[in-house]
Amino acid sequence: MKKISVSFLSSNNKEKDILNLDISNTDYIHVDVMDGRFVKNKNNPFKILSKLSTVMTKRLDVHLMDKNPLKNINYYASLNTEYITVHAELEKVDKYLDLIKEYGIKCGLAINPETDISILLPYLSKIDLILIMSVNPGMGGQEFIDDSIKKILKIKKILVSKKLKTKISIDGGINDEVAKRLDFVDIIVSGSYVIDSDNYDERIEILRKNSNKN
Repeated sequence: MKKISVSFLSSNNKEKDILNLDISNTDYIHVDVMDGRFVKNKNNPFKILSKLSTVMTKRLDVHLMDKNPLKNINYYASLNTEYITVHAELEKVDKYLDLIKEYGIKCGLAINPETDISILLPYLSKIDLILIMSVNPGMGGQEFIDDSIKKILKIKKILVSKKLKTKISIDGGINDEVAKRLDFVDIIVSGSYVIDSDNYDERIEILRKNSNKN
């Protein structure tokens, strides 16, 4: 059964929507952190999440779009975080992965749409998650990039050949129709499709059912 991780990036009332997600049927709350350098936009909801941490129960799935993620790794490791994902396009990737593991948190590597999957190969034995960006990172509401499906299949083939249990996650432009095409994905990240709706549970359940039909 695929898991759903909902991003609140497009929310107009983050505190309210985070609390609503916390009581929803999502598996994870996806946290987008942007430094304004690795991507153009800025977003860091750490203060809000820290404030709400005493009442929240959902695990966090943190995606650091950050040129130097050391500080944010330390911050988000203090919350109820299951995954911290950094980008494979960075320098000193090993340093960041080692720090995440030191905290006892599962570590992930994200790759942008234009990045070849070969960049992941040196790190496969160290990571728990591969996050495939199916839109250009940094902004919600974009359309799904179709070539992401080919990338999923190639990565899955490599993981199977190496007998690795690394999870595959995909993020960007995912709605009910796109979800039907997501074979071999373990975690589906969806943002505006859920957040912009009046019924989070209904939308999350649609994503879960559609992505598990095959």
